[in-house]
Amino acid sequence: MVEIAERSQRLVNDWLTRHGKEIQAPDVDPLNVGEAFLEMTRHMMTNPQKMMESGLSLWQGYMDLWQSAALRMMGAEAEPVAEPSRDDRRFRDEAWSENQVFDFIKQSYLLTAKWLESTVDDVEGLDSKTQHKVNFYTKQFVNALSPTNFLMTNPEALRATVESKGENLVKGLNNLLEDLERGDGKLAIRMTDMEAFEIGKNVATSKGKVVYRNDLIELIQFDPQTDKVSQTPLLIVPPWINKFYILDLRPENSFIRWASEQGHTVFVISWVNPDAKLARKTYDDYMLEGPLAAMDAIEQATGEHAINIIGYCLGGTLTAATLAWMAAQKGKKWKDRVKSATFFTTMVDFAEAGDLSVFVDETQLANMEAKMNERGYLEGTEMSTTFNMLRANDLIWSFVVNNYLLGKDPFPFDLLFWNSDSTRMPA
Repeated sequence: MVEIAERSQRLVNDWLTRHGKEIQAPDVDPLNVGEAFLEMTRHMMTNPQKMMESGLSLWQGYMDLWQSAALRMMGAEAEPVAEPSRDDRRFRDEAWSENQVFDFIKQSYLLTAKWLESTVDDVEGLDSKTQHKVNFYTKQFVNALSPTNFLMTNPEALRATVESKGENLVKGLNNLLEDLERGDGKLAIRMTDMEAFEIGKNVATSKGKVVYRNDLIELIQFDPQTDKVSQTPLLIVPPWINKFYILDLRPENSFIRWASEQGHTVFVISWVNPDAKLARKTYDDYMLEGPLAAMDAIEQATGEHAINIIGYCLGGTLTAATLAWMAAQKGKKWKDRVKSATFFTTMVDFAEAGDLSVFVDETQLANMEAKMNERGYLEGTEMSTTFNMLRANDLIWSFVVNNYLLGKDPFPFDLLFWNSDSTRMPA
């Protein structure tokens, strides 16, 4: 272990020598979480009886757990006090159930997690927005403190350390430093083997050519896969915060290839990855230079005035706004321009945006706008981190365990390769 420690120290020193100046002090509270929890605490303190009852319920749960653990130690059967949900994959290792110590750690964590989440959810007097934020970040806190995320309380990681004589920890540290290097000092966790995929070779392999280009888009026309094609072209509008090839990952799961095989002439917008030069581009520009410009280019390429259109995710939101704008125009140019519109995973009513709403308030928006105005764009990694937090156990902590504690390389997965290939957004 002394040799392992020395090698680890050399890795850290080497990384700090090359990248120490890039490390920046984090913002104190960029997500404006502290204010919400202070408000919750103020309301909680007004009802000390309820706080006492909540504490007693946790104590009773621990007493039940101690009793269950004692019965197991004496060789008797005992029903578990707390169990993970069926879709919780963190505790799949057999030791979490068969080893009494780890079973106790697991149940103690699950018991405390459930109590904490229910306690903050039961605070009276909070407005719905503050309550939602408190619930969301309490869950983030609970997820982060899972015993699976720490070496000494993860049986699989301990077993790997013993079997490899600590090599997994050195490899894990090396993975961590590589991710910090890739993120220019910020942690950019690898979710897949980035070297296993190459655009145009084993992802985004459908053949086509760029038929139109402006500041914001390239319009790709894909090669037909049938002798005869439908008269009406198909335009796909993907989100501008990701790459278009989510719909063309591999031949066997490519929607673009499938649509071409059904006889459609498929056009797809590929959005630019903007830099500070495009800082003044607005949502209006994305509509005018995106779907509307694409419609004109398609007519130029095919001679067809009308199209079918598919909007995917934020591309669907933009498509809906574009259709509304077209409906309000009086000229003939936009009349009967779209025969059908289809929306994939699209929100058009943001009144109830779910967990995404916790990232939107005046303070957070002001902080975000200040950053965007300073550099001219919103970094794609900042948006992807937000989406990863919506499923933190699957998209953050599972990779922390796999990459850093177990020292493994992530499994090649085309969808996660695409997910890691995010783009920026103009200020």
